[in-house]
Formats: sequence, structure tokens, C-alpha cells
Amino acid sequence: MDKRHFLGAAASAAALPFAAQAARPARNDACGPALLTVTGAIANSNRGPLDPVLDQMMHKHGVTFTQAWAFDYASLMAPAPQTIRPTLEYDGKPHTLRGPLLLDVLARAGARLNDKGILVLRAVDGYNVELPVAQARARRFIVATHIDGNPMPLGGLGPLWAVYDADRVPDMAALPLPQRFAACPWALYHVDVKA
Repeated sequence: MDKRHFLGAAASAAALPFAAQAARPARNDACGPALLTVTGAIANSNRGPLDPVLDQMMHKHGVTFTQAWAFDYASLMAPAPQTIRPTLEYDGKPHTLRGPLLLDVLARAGARLNDKGILVLRAVDGYNVELPVAQARARRFIVATHIDGNPMPLGGLGPLWAVYDADRVPDMAALPLPQRFAACPWALYHVDVKA
């Protein structure tokens, strides 16, 4: 067997698990730990109802659902990433944030996203915000996964942060920094879509 043929065969064999994974229906695309769970007015699901024993944090936060879409890191990265550069209230400096548009992520779960709808964004500490879909669209909220080129760790602002570029929204840019990000829960882990 010549070296080129051998390497080609080895590469094909190594790619088989990934090809099989890619060929699975979208319903089974979350293979890693769930980082974001989307519930409510969604058409797709890849997990069953809330389990009060295994879903301890959601249960303690009063979250309930019969079906959900759970995103792992890889499936969150499927929509095209966006880059924003807002000035953050924590140090008063601009930072580069990158991640997919929030509404693109929710669309993958089959969310009904009419402009009269509300998104309840919940952080791991229980902080939650009711964000109108129209505002999420107009302000181009992203699910930030990276800050200044690095993944955001749990214990900081991450691993996920629902955020927008407040510097580019005139009515928000006019506010003092600490008032610009009240609708932006860091350590985001759950979104409830209310049609």
C-alpha cells in the first residue's frame, strides 16, 4: 500500500464518527453538556420535561417545562458568530465580545419569535430579565461565548452572556455605564420563550 493511499484511508476512517454524527437528525445534535436550555414556545425538542431531581438549579429557580431544546457548546457555535465591542461597566473599557445572535440560537430550537413575544433570560444566580423579542432584534443581542478572543469561563461573565453593544444604541449610550446592561444576564443558562 502506498503512503498516500494509506493516509487517505486512515483519514477517512477517522472521519467516520464525525460524519455519522453530522448525519444524525437535528434532534440529537447536543453531544456535550448542556450550557443553554430553551423552553416555552418552541417547535423542536431534544430533551424531555424538567426532572426536579436532576435539574436542581432550574427546579430551585421555579423553572418548569414539558419539553426543551438543550444546546451544548458546539451546537451554540453553529450559527454565524457576531462581534461587538461595547464599553463594559466593570472596568469602563471597550471589550470585544463574540457569539451568535440570540434570535438565531432560539430559531434553532424552533422558537416562535414574533415582535410581541417576551424572552425570559435566566442566569445561574437566579437573576432573570424579561426581554421583548422586538428589543432583542433591534439591539442585536448576542449570546457571547468569547471576550477579547478567549472563551468566557464560569465564575466570570460566562460561559454565556446575553448582551448587546450598548455603545451603538443611542438611548442606552446616553445612560451611565451601570444602567446600560440591566437586561444582560451573564452566566446565562435558560431562556423561556413566551409567544
